[in-house]
Amino acid sequence: MRALPPERSGRAVFACFPQLSRGRRVPEPESALRSAFQRDRDRVIHSTAFRRLKHKTQVFVAHESDHFRTRLTHSLEVSQIARTLARTLGLDEDLTECVALAHDLGHTCFGHAGEEALHAAMAPYGGFDHNAQTLRVLTKLECRHVGFDGLNLTWESLEGVVKHNGPLHPPLPAAVAEYVSGHDLELDTFPGAEAQVAALADDIAYNAHDLDDGLRAGLFGIDDLADLPLVGPTCAAIRARHPGIEPARLAGELVRRLVGAMVDDALGETRARIATARPDSADAIRHLDHPVVAFSVPFGHQMAAIKGFLFERMYRHPTVNEMTSKARRVVRVLFDRYMADPAQLPVQWQARAGARAVADYIAGMTDNFALKEHARLVGAAA
Repeated sequence: MRALPPERSGRAVFACFPQLSRGRRVPEPESALRSAFQRDRDRVIHSTAFRRLKHKTQVFVAHESDHFRTRLTHSLEVSQIARTLARTLGLDEDLTECVALAHDLGHTCFGHAGEEALHAAMAPYGGFDHNAQTLRVLTKLECRHVGFDGLNLTWESLEGVVKHNGPLHPPLPAAVAEYVSGHDLELDTFPGAEAQVAALADDIAYNAHDLDDGLRAGLFGIDDLADLPLVGPTCAAIRARHPGIEPARLAGELVRRLVGAMVDDALGETRARIATARPDSADAIRHLDHPVVAFSVPFGHQMAAIKGFLFERMYRHPTVNEMTSKARRVVRVLFDRYMADPAQLPVQWQARAGARAVADYIAGMTDNFALKEHARLVGAAA
């Protein structure tokens, strides 16, 4: 283990330091050019699973428009916001970015609709959970390195991905329980501050960009946002300063200001919590009984109102429901056909025949590939 530099790189004492990492499950020589957390981030970016996010649904099926967010663009937006927060708070940006970029690698095709369908199909076999699937991707399914399956990330990166939304308690998803039986990620504690930042950046990103995508799709209009806390007053302020502003520019300015407001509140609340808790190490952050990275209570109520609006006016919109209903049918057909006839799987997957292998294969599909496979299998059976 390398000694910390005397200046501790100008970071906060409660940051995660790569020089103090708990290491990798399979030991590897250190890099002369990159820290352990830089290597983790780079491995995520170069993974097959990361590239597939380009054609995986965020809310709208990817082929509906080139302008809607996908899992990949969402992950990049989360990463950008997370880096800003981490840099301002004196945290390790590379670890923060790694967790932000990796947090959605386990998502299925067709977004949450695909996950719900796969979870229902897998109910007799332990179910399906996208966070647990992310762990499988990072520790088992990516097979591009010599000497180990997965990406062999550091303990801190794996902990951050698994616990970015907080401690996990039994009953655990099967994939998580299996992994931690041989590599303890201390699931009963909070993650380090870097992972907490990535989780909050996720909330900031999707609340802002889902409003943007909903406006672009015509599911609601600017005037429908007038009574929504934070959003309505922000729209009014923009119009007052820029009378006659065109809708596209108004939406862009709205998203920019909302992200700024959310980041400012998160920084203020996080600094206050740190000042109260006075943590002197990353482990001190982990063993608090609450997260240190958070929105203030009043702001949290505003965020909940935005989420409620999006749930009713976007996620439950007939147009979105029509897409998600089709997505569920496609995923269920794929699962049933592969289970009934494993020979329909690629040769390298047939040796792993079984429900979990089928779920792994489907979860890795892009939207487009899932639709092509559905057409192939249904056509072959017709």
